[in-house]
Amino acid sequence: MARGPRTRRILFDPTPAAPVGPQSTALLIDRFLDSIRNERGLSANTQAAYRRDLAHFSAWLAGRRAERLDVRDLGDYFAALARRGLARASIARQAATLRTFYAFLQVEGVVTESPAELISAARRDDHIPGTLSPGQVDRLLAAPDAATPTGVRDRALLELLYATGCRASEVSVMRVTDVRLAESFCTCRGKGGKERVVPLGRRAVDVVRTWIDGVRRDFACRSTTRPEWVLLSSRGNRLSRMRIWEIVRCHAERAGVPPDIGPHTLRHSFATHLVAGGVDLRHVQEMLGHSSIATTQRYTHVDADRLKGIHGRFHPRG
Repeated sequence: MARGPRTRRILFDPTPAAPVGPQSTALLIDRFLDSIRNERGLSANTQAAYRRDLAHFSAWLAGRRAERLDVRDLGDYFAALARRGLARASIARQAATLRTFYAFLQVEGVVTESPAELISAARRDDHIPGTLSPGQVDRLLAAPDAATPTGVRDRALLELLYATGCRASEVSVMRVTDVRLAESFCTCRGKGGKERVVPLGRRAVDVVRTWIDGVRRDFACRSTTRPEWVLLSSRGNRLSRMRIWEIVRCHAERAGVPPDIGPHTLRHSFATHLVAGGVDLRHVQEMLGHSSIATTQRYTHVDADRLKGIHGRFHPRG
């Protein structure tokens, strides 16, 4: 049976107010980013993710030199991302970005139809992308040299990451006033500015107190202002998210644990070890700052091997 002519959807209406081409694409992306920054109040990290996703899409679009786009073209785009080795979760985020972007273009009257509406989100991986054993965590936390000022700071950083399950961005903006060592808890600010209170264990309290009451003062003196953050760089500034990643990678290599780990590995390990220890999933959800219990449930599979072993040992037909 012969196929009819291929129907293509308009990417941008060819009107003087909305010219077609890479330059107009860049302008529309800028308008969209202004909108989410000023009207939706999204976090800086979320805005940066939108910006990166749309920059990749714009570059791909310019390479095709197409004035019109349909859902099959977007399928080609996501296939190209998969060939580059992007994880399914990253591709799902790209799809969500394009759906939001095209919804904005529809509201603005730039397009009449959105090809992104027909893109279904790629199924996110349910596996945990890297978890350390308790022994590996111990080696990692002991890796910084406590005889040096930066070593004291790095120990405090690693202890905070593992003790709280915080993201690197959350630890980066944590203020001294957020840490209540006498009461053994700290306040974390997560996505959307949501605050949550997380307990601190005795070991974490001791290590963080050594940093705050000791050499942190020397770091703070190197700043032209009075820094309020818990963790400081060698110049007395806030320790950036990227620098936190570098520190974790450096000490992972020194400790002999998988070198491709990052701060999120300690977050996953925090949740995994709590679930394996029998902590209620709702409590883990609250400490991680997950809005949905479904996100936290992926940690329940980690105890499957232990449960199978118990079943094999004690069930009559195990």
